[in-house]
Amino acid sequence: MSKNLIVAIDGPAGSGKSTTAKLVAQRLGYLYVDSGAMYRAITFLAIRNNVLNNSEEIKKLAEDTDIRLDYVDGKTYVFTNGKDITEDIRSVEVNKNVSFVSKIDGVRKALVAKQKKMGTLNCGIVMEGRDITTVVFPKADVKIFLTASIEQRAARRLKEFSVKGINIQMNEIKKNISLRDKLDTTRELSPLVKSEDAVEIDTSTITIEEQVEKILSIVKKKLERGKRN
Repeated sequence: MSKNLIVAIDGPAGSGKSTTAKLVAQRLGYLYVDSGAMYRAITFLAIRNNVLNNSEEIKKLAEDTDIRLDYVDGKTYVFTNGKDITEDIRSVEVNKNVSFVSKIDGVRKALVAKQKKMGTLNCGIVMEGRDITTVVFPKADVKIFLTASIEQRAARRLKEFSVKGINIQMNEIKKNISLRDKLDTTRELSPLVKSEDAVEIDTSTITIEEQVEKILSIVKKKLERGKRN
């Protein structure tokens, strides 16, 4: 078995996917891909172009926009058609609308195609999102599903906003997360579900380092089994 595995990580908002996946990729020397950043990028563009009420225009944005993700010194930089929109995609307005944009069939099909193409690169890859284990890489070498209590997920989001100087109430964050959970799990195309063969890890009461070690242990076992075969 090649050392270049595909590690797919799914889970709801605030479950720790991004931070954990980044560290796992760093430790393995793999490419890290934040698929959610791609949906956020299209959401930001839809807001900027004032087409949030036009699914066809949003679909065209997803199809026609060149999205590049650069992971440098622990941070993912997001570029659309060469322009850096890294900070723009983390706004409260994007948070509120990204699930709606993600529900659009044409948007998902366009971005899933771009994500699948990344899997053909000659390197190990860690990709995280909501349909990576089920749709993007259903035959991934390692499948992980992260979860956590809504209280813990909301607390993490509050901390992120506070660091950026964004004033928002915990109740509003919980409301947004609950709504996003509902939209993500009930959408018709590529809903957020746990793949039957994914390893579930509850991150509510464990540290980021413990999450990382659990996943690295699974990857190590997969590599060792490959050597024996």
